[in-house]
Amino acid sequence: MLFLATSLALLSSPSTPPDMRPSVNAAMAKRPLRNIGMSVRMRPITEGPPIPKIQGPSNSSRPLVVIDPGHGGHDPGARNVKSGALEKDVTLAVAMALRDELLKSGRVRIALTREDDSFLALEERFGLARDMGAALFISIHADASEETGAHGATIYTLSDVASDAEAERLAARENRANVLGGVDLSRKSSAVSSILIDLMQRETMASSAKFAELLHRETAPDLTFRNPWNRRAALVVLRAPDTPSILFETGYISNDAEAEQLRSVEGRRKLAEGAARAIAIYAATLDSSRRADPPR
Repeated sequence: MLFLATSLALLSSPSTPPDMRPSVNAAMAKRPLRNIGMSVRMRPITEGPPIPKIQGPSNSSRPLVVIDPGHGGHDPGARNVKSGALEKDVTLAVAMALRDELLKSGRVRIALTREDDSFLALEERFGLARDMGAALFISIHADASEETGAHGATIYTLSDVASDAEAERLAARENRANVLGGVDLSRKSSAVSSILIDLMQRETMASSAKFAELLHRETAPDLTFRNPWNRRAALVVLRAPDTPSILFETGYISNDAEAEQLRSVEGRRKLAEGAARAIAIYAATLDSSRRADPPR
């Protein structure tokens, strides 16, 4: 350390002859490159997002539906060039319209992953639904494309390939968490855990597909869909192994007509009414299955 300090002092002195200056690696003399970036204030990793407020009936036996408005905070999502409308604002408005419609029926309990312009990581979004024991997770988005003619809603569910890939990874992680979907994995091998998770995830995917069908049927009269309307993808936000989940692209925000529809109170109301009917039907099937299954 003393030698290094002395060497640096000699280098910095203008009176030191060149032949007396010590040989120093050229990299030491170079000014470090400055990276230009954006600084974003994030929560500490151990803190996690706050648990959302549950609204609706006080009866805890009523199914809980977690609605996830996509994007938020420093992540604006897609943007409509003409109006400047941001996806994060549209998804929040649609989610709130759906929440209000569900509150009228009183058939389910509802929670929103965010109720303001805040940011959540993808894992935090479905993680909240899992932690709260949600019966259904709906992530709301608005699509975008550089093609001016692109239009229509899409409902995404988790792909089979994603299920296979996730089962093994989840087995290792969930063994440490002990319980997954009511099944104690703490005393089971990774191989057995992987099989149990795979079975659980496939059952969850089947329930997700069932709800996707209902959502399409009930919203199609007032909403234009793409063809095919149901697509499967390995989306992170759909990877909860024990919570039926769909991602609802409610239209193209890049399409001026659909952007205006999503921004209008009437357009959101019609969408919310159809989605609320689908959720009510799905909740009824859950109630009937509970009655059919005798307590163990």
